[in-house]
This record gives sequence, C-alpha cells and structure tokens, in this order.
Amino acid sequence: MAALSVLAPVAGTVVALADVDDPVFSGEIVGPGLAIEPDPVAGGRVVAPVAGTVVKMHPHAFVLATDDGKGVLVHLGINTVQMGGEGFTLHATEQDRVEPGQVLVEWDPAAVTASGRPAVCPVIALDADPSAVERLAAPGTAIAPGDPLLAIG
Repeated sequence: MAALSVLAPVAGTVVALADVDDPVFSGEIVGPGLAIEPDPVAGGRVVAPVAGTVVKMHPHAFVLATDDGKGVLVHLGINTVQMGGEGFTLHATEQDRVEPGQVLVEWDPAAVTASGRPAVCPVIALDADPSAVERLAAPGTAIAPGDPLLAIG
C-alpha cells in the first residue's frame, strides 16, 4: 500500500513536535507528526491535508479519516478550546467528504497570540506507529498550504 501524503493545512514555518509547548503534542501522546507556526501575514485559511471524511470538527481542531482508515488531527493553536470558538469560522461539518486543499476553517492566528496562547498548529498522524511516519518538511523551513508535510506508511 502506498504511503499517505499529508499536506500542510496552513502557511508558516515547520516546527518539531518536541518544541510545541504542550506535553500531549510534544510527547507524541496522540501520535507522531509535525507542527506549523502560522504566518500571520498569509491569512487564516486552513485547508484539508488529506482526502477523507470529517470525523470530528471543532472550531479549534478537526480530525479527518482517510478511506483506508488513517486519521489526521489538525489542532489550531494550543489551549484554543478555551476561546469557545470565537475567531474561528467553520466551512465543513462532521461527516463531510473533503479533498486536499479544501478550506475547512478560517481563523486569526494573531488573535490567538494576542489572547496569550501559542498559535502553533500540530498536524498529527493519529494512532500511527512513529516508524511509519516520515517527516517530509524540516523544522525551520517555510511551508505553504498544500506542500508535502508528512507521509504515513
């Protein structure tokens, strides 16, 4: 079976999960992956990183399931659940079928930062064995929505 390509959902700079200020992500408790520090100038469009079905949709996070059962979590900022959805506009709902590059959420990373929360966006291969995940983008590099981020074997 071919590896699943996971694309960047936002524009910004790639960050290693170990450098994310949240032990659930930095410790890879929910799974391996990478994070993206969003570019405040690039706008707040968040696109689907894979083709699949929306299985969870919250203003601050969503999970997509691919046809072969792989799960991908995109989390918009850290502790942003505390914002109660303010500043997030959803363009998809649970059970929607989505394609890579489709806009799922609009948000304002600068407002997240202004609220005292990190705007970094972890992109996680849920329940994946770390050895099955290849990081296609190096920490510190600039990335645009739709650029290759991860490959899940």
